[in-house]
Amino acid sequence: MAVVVIALVALVAVAVLGGGHWYVWRRLVRDTTRAWGPARITGTAVLVAGPVLMVAALAAERGGAPFWLQQALGWPGFLWMALAIYLLLAVLAGEVLRPLLCRLLERRGRPGTAVEEREVPVSATAPEEAAEAAPEGPQGGGPLAVPSRRLFVSRVVGGAAAAAAVGTVGYGTYGVLRGPSVKRVTVPLAKLPRSAHGFRIAVVSDIHLGPLLGRGFAQKVVDTINATQPDLIAVVGDLVDGSVKNLGPAAAPLAQLRARHGAFFVTGNHEYFSGAQQWLEEVRTLGIHPLENARTELAGFDLAGVNDLQGESEGQGPDFGKALGDRDTTRACVLLAHQPVQIHEAVKHDVDLQLSGHTHGGQLWPGNFVAAAANPTVAGLERYGDTELYVSRGAGAWGPPTRVGAPSDITVVRLASKQA
Repeated sequence: MAVVVIALVALVAVAVLGGGHWYVWRRLVRDTTRAWGPARITGTAVLVAGPVLMVAALAAERGGAPFWLQQALGWPGFLWMALAIYLLLAVLAGEVLRPLLCRLLERRGRPGTAVEEREVPVSATAPEEAAEAAPEGPQGGGPLAVPSRRLFVSRVVGGAAAAAAVGTVGYGTYGVLRGPSVKRVTVPLAKLPRSAHGFRIAVVSDIHLGPLLGRGFAQKVVDTINATQPDLIAVVGDLVDGSVKNLGPAAAPLAQLRARHGAFFVTGNHEYFSGAQQWLEEVRTLGIHPLENARTELAGFDLAGVNDLQGESEGQGPDFGKALGDRDTTRACVLLAHQPVQIHEAVKHDVDLQLSGHTHGGQLWPGNFVAAAANPTVAGLERYGDTELYVSRGAGAWGPPTRVGAPSDITVVRLASKQA
């Protein structure tokens, strides 16, 4: 039964992928070129190679291919993933503009329009060839230089769609590679004593060091965090996408993290795809303290952490009882938990503030709507019962090194005492 379900899901995925690319090819290549010349051949080759590279990049990362191969396939493959999304959205938007542009041309009486409507037949078997055929000149001396109205409209709309998609992905990639910005949020906690008023926690999630984001990106994250001079650093999961062997050098700058009360780490789902136990040992060597269903007492509040839900596949899932069961509930408690959905258990255990990531804020609009369907909060601060939940959009990116409508961030959470 499971095999059948997997086969059906794979079939649907192939159909969606193939159908979307065929539609983009039709609008951007077939409808904008005259028969099978160099332009159409080149456009077709790009729209065939793109999805092939995308699937290959995904397979290489998930299958543990040699790291150099992951890097070689990752840039073109994952960038195509983002570009394909926005090419499809732009082409769909172009369907609204297409009839408007046609009407505008009719009113302005663009040269070639009347001739096209009189003399160019529409073939039932090859409508695109008929639409692309250039009308003959008035003396029968060869085709006119101007394209048909349909071809002209297709080129204008297609060119605008391609430019919009490339510009969107280019700007979104630049935003990731330049490094995360700093957000500042104040969270009042009723149980926080006056002595801990103003305590600052630098929250960073979803760095996703991997084939595309490496040592240089890690250094930017470290420098940004250290510049905020936090009292404590919380790394709330999805630090890496790959093994310690491949990414140990990329993670090395994390040893430079500096905070008065140290840096703490909890696992995310991607750690369990990358060898969680090895990474827990590695972050210890970098001077970061893992909280594996554990708690530590700080002056003014308890800091706790639970494993990610993905750890259940290895018998290492979250254990709220172990982390929180025997604590003094009169003290304020801050919980590190990668996924926002863990908030419901946090509420049951009288947690005052949960710090999470995982969602990337949607990463690629309109992915925020998909993320909202699976998570109670996509980004920002929300209250559940007596528990505050803050969700960071994350510092890096998974898959395409690109963000659209969900800029990366490192958040400095300032705890405020209501007694101050």
